[in-house]
Parts: sequence; structure tokens; C-alpha cells
Amino acid sequence: MQKKLVALLAVVLLAFVYLGGRLILINRDNGQAYTMQVLSQQAYDNQTIPYKRGKIIDAKGTVLADSLLVYNVIVDAKQILDKQDYYLEPTLDALERLGVNRSRIKEYIINHTDSQYYIARKSLSYQDKKAFEEEVAAGIKEEQKKEIKQADRVYSNIKGIWFESGYTRVYPHGDLACNVIGFSGSGNVGTGGLEEYYNDTLNGTEGRKYGYLDETLNMEQTMIDAVDGNNLVLTIDSNIQSIVQKYLNQHNEEYKNFEHPGNGSNNAACIVMDVNSGEVLAMAGTPFYDLNKPSDLAALVGMPKLDKNDEPEDAWLTYTDLLTMSDEDKPRYLNALWRNYCISDIFEPGSTAKPFTVATGLETGTVDPDDTFYCGGSKYVDGFQIKCHNNQGDGTLTVSQAVERSCNVALMEMAFQEGKENLTKFQDIFNFGLRTGIDLADEAKTDSFLSDSTMTDSMLATNAFGQNFNVTMIQMITGFCSLINGGNYYEPHVVKKITSPGGTTLKTIEPRLLKKTVSEETSERIRDYTIQVVEGEYGTGETARPAGYRIGGKTGTAETIPRFNGEYVVSFMGYAPAEDPQIAVYVVVDRPNFENQDDATFATVIVRSIMQEVLPYLNIYMSEPVTDEERAELDELGIAVTYTGDEPADKWEKSENW
Repeated sequence: MQKKLVALLAVVLLAFVYLGGRLILINRDNGQAYTMQVLSQQAYDNQTIPYKRGKIIDAKGTVLADSLLVYNVIVDAKQILDKQDYYLEPTLDALERLGVNRSRIKEYIINHTDSQYYIARKSLSYQDKKAFEEEVAAGIKEEQKKEIKQADRVYSNIKGIWFESGYTRVYPHGDLACNVIGFSGSGNVGTGGLEEYYNDTLNGTEGRKYGYLDETLNMEQTMIDAVDGNNLVLTIDSNIQSIVQKYLNQHNEEYKNFEHPGNGSNNAACIVMDVNSGEVLAMAGTPFYDLNKPSDLAALVGMPKLDKNDEPEDAWLTYTDLLTMSDEDKPRYLNALWRNYCISDIFEPGSTAKPFTVATGLETGTVDPDDTFYCGGSKYVDGFQIKCHNNQGDGTLTVSQAVERSCNVALMEMAFQEGKENLTKFQDIFNFGLRTGIDLADEAKTDSFLSDSTMTDSMLATNAFGQNFNVTMIQMITGFCSLINGGNYYEPHVVKKITSPGGTTLKTIEPRLLKKTVSEETSERIRDYTIQVVEGEYGTGETARPAGYRIGGKTGTAETIPRFNGEYVVSFMGYAPAEDPQIAVYVVVDRPNFENQDDATFATVIVRSIMQEVLPYLNIYMSEPVTDEERAELDELGIAVTYTGDEPADKWEKSENW
């Protein structure tokens, strides 16, 4: 055993001798190189230079999203404690002036003696940083001038504080276009809307500042500049967007807590689109939220409570619910708040689908403009009684009258003449069931909800007037624009240009014509029919007409599932001017907070109000006389009417707010 121990000790000693020899040789041959490497690691200066995320700018140059330069206040506890008696208290005084809690930061410094990087405060503004630095510089100068001893100095003994630059995302107009823009948080990751869809475009590339020791052990500095992100220039017009949100808010306030506690409706949403390009001029849905505070739970008050499948219940959130809401539920409700109803929610369109059914018949030749249909108030199909909204019946109707009166029975008769194959074929042509391709995050796809060629007769009948299949708002308005503009289906979009950080145009998004849906002849007939919806003696959309204008459109009332629950989604799809459509306005009100929900007036009055302000703003002039009552209404809006009643108006005087 002793021999074995001696042998083992000898081996260990020989190993140490060998390693010692190797260290001597390494130091002799490569010592200088390794010394430089160690020194370089000790003194290596490596800093990330942040980039600025691109701006989001509206069609008229208003900045809707920007990134502001801010600073994190960094504390080096090790440096402060190097001469604690000199540095600690003056540094704590300085940190307190920078808005840092004195007692907490002192506790951290004392308990983390080796810490050289601690974020004491985030997002200090440039102005506050500059003021602090100027104060310190002036104080040091004064101390040197008076030759104050180091132990008694205040400003000169501030140590271990430095500033780390960065950017914070800001939204100057709060909730304006919140559903469209989305928001960006830490890490420059977009959530929802444009911020998410164009995340890579808006983001830039980080720069880097680093130093190294050269062969003479001098520190060399190298900097790679950051590359800022590109900007988005939108089709959205802030003025039109503001008008839309004003009247959606007005609806919400008018009917809030009316029939039950909660908002004026589960959702009230609007899209304004350029008929001849697919450009979205405005898009909004209630409730709104402040993009600068997207996680503020207060915006949830009045929204429907959600079941386990995130579907709305017949109960509504209160402030008390917010106080007791679990951490598990908060993300569910915030996601519901951030959701863009206009592109992400599906619903049955109701009678706004009737012009599409009529267009299908006209295009296929299965419905003639001179055809007539008899309505006795209901029709039995597959053993089911399917009623018209006029249970007394409308009698014999022409195609135009069927659209004007929104007669379900007449539309069912048209669908049977067209047949299942034609109806489903044109549903595809109008893009129902497919994403439109709009450049926003989270557009829904509805193909799994559409009926196919195996549909029953009752399914065919209900499809004819907009039930038994689902759509999104963006699908409906995009298809409807093609019905009234001559049959041109444009891809909808909200970005019209991408520019460099310096403002140079990098890419222009031109209107993209995807297909032809109907002929010009069919389009003209649909315009004639939908004008009668507003102007006809029995038209269902009379309340949508703004003072001084001729418009066309179609009302919609869809009973939600389960049927016979008294809950409805009501809507109006309007366009102006009637003779030469330029814009379309689509408003959907999901389950109004009112006893009798099956009334499209909830939507038509919103459309009327929006058009009343948007049309003159777009220099679309009046063509019709106005009554004294209408003139007084226009005066309140700041619009002076010059139309005399003898000839069309040719001049508008706009309020200073425009």
C-alpha cells in the first residue's frame, strides 16, 4: 500500500512539474499576446446602439405613431462604494432628483456591492437628462472655482450614474385608429394591426459601439451606426377617422345602460372605403382604447363577459369585476378589447347580401329585370316557414321593389331561379369565404362557414337574404364596392407608401385590381335598385340620407344564433354620390342595447351623420335642396350651404376645424 501511495505521489509531482514547465514556455513564447487578450477582455467596451422604429403617418401627414428618444438611468454600485463616504450620499441626492426612490436604491447599492449595471429608472426624457447634466456641470464648475475640498463636494462626488439611450413608442392621438394601428411594446414587437403586420418594415437594425486594445495596448474605438426603421404612409385620413369615431362614440353613449348595464352595443363598427381603389379611409370599432396604455383595464367596463370559449355572454363587466379579475382572465379580455371587429369578427350579413343575390341572377341571366315575384308574407321550404319581415306580405313586386322593400320571399324566389350552383359560384366571385388580403394582422377566414353545392333548399333560401353564411365587414364592403363601381374588385389596403427614415419613397402601393365580378350593365342596375332603398316610397334606408345628397345603399338585419333569442346584428351599406359613387360607408351594430334590436335605424343614423361631415370634407358637393331644418343642422356642424334650390351647389365653406 505504501509503495502504491509513493508511486501515486510521484505521478502527481511529475504532472505539476510538466504543467509548470509548459506555463514557463507559454509565458516566454506567447505571454505578450495572452496579456493583451486578458487586458482587452477587462477593458473591452461593447455597447448596443438602438435604432428608431419607423413612424406611422396618415394620408395628410399627421403622425399617428412615433418613437421618442429616452434614457434609462443606470447605477454602478461598485463605483459608488469605492469611496462610500464621499460618493454615496451625493449620488443618492442626484438619483432622487432623477425621480428614483432614495431608500430603495440605497438598499440595492448596499446589498449589491459588485453590481455595475442596474436600471434605476426607465424612459427619462431627453429634456430631463439634459437639465440634470447641465446642473451637475454647473455645480462642478462652481465647486472648482471655490476650491472646495473633495470631502465637502456635492456635484463632483456624484459617481456611478450613466445614461443608456433607447426609444419608447408613443401615439400622439391616443385612441385614434387604435384598431388599425395596434401597438408596439418592449423589444419593438408589434401587437395587432399595422404594428404587427408591418413589424419587419418598421423595425431597423441595431448599431454597435465597441473598443479593443491594439498591439501597443491603446484602446481603439469602432462604431457601427444603427439603421432606423422605415415609415408607413397610410390611406387612413385622420379627419375622416375622427368623424367616424365621434359618431360611434355618440351611439355608445346614447344607448349605454339603456336596456341593460353595459355599452351601447356589443360592438359598433364602421369602414369608409374609396369605391374605386380599395383604399380604406377610416376603420373603427367600439370600444376604443388608448394606444399609450393598451393594458388599462378601465376600457373593459361595459363589454360583455366572456364564456370559456371567449364568446360573449348576456352579462357585462363592471368596475367591481375588474378589481376581482384573475390574472388568467385579464389577457382574454384585453385580447377582446384589442380585436379589430372590422376584419376579425364574423357574422351573418342579413339583407345587405340581397344586392349580391340580385346581381348573381342578372349576371347569369336567370333573373330578368322585368321579372315579378309574389310575397304573401312567408314561404315554406323543406317544411320550414321562412317569413318576410313584412308578415302581411308585399304582394307582387318587381326586382327593384324587392330590393327597395327588402323582401325575403322575393329574394328566395330569385335564388331558386338561380340555383345552388350559380349562387355558390358567385359567392366565390365576390370573395366570400376568402381573406381579402388587407394589410392588417388577424384577418379572419370564413370558408368553413359557407355552404357549398350540397346545400339544402332551405339553406339556399336563407342564403338569398344573408343568413346561414358568415362574412367579415371587410369582405362585405370590398365586394359591395365592386357591385357599384362597374364590377372592379380591388384588394383593400391601408398603406399607400413606404418611406425611408429620411422620407424618400421606397415603395408605392398602387390600387390592385384583382378581378371583374359583374358587368357595367349589372352594376348600373344595382345602383338604381339601391338608390330606391333610400329614396323609394317604401325604402328601408330613408334615414341614411344626408342633407343635400343623393345616396344609395342597403339595410341589413340578421338574427343571431340561437334563433328567436331577440338578438340582432343590424347594418347599413351606403355610398355617395348616387350618380358617381366615390366612397362607401359600412356600419354594423352588433346587438344594440335596446329592447327591440331588429331595427336598421341604429346603423342608418350613424351612416347619415358620418356622410354629412365626410362628403363636404372630400369636396363632394351637394346636388339636392335642403330644408330649413337641415340647414340649421348643417349650421351646427359649421357647414355653410350656398345651394339655392334652383341649381346644384357649387361651393362649400368649411369650418376651421377641417
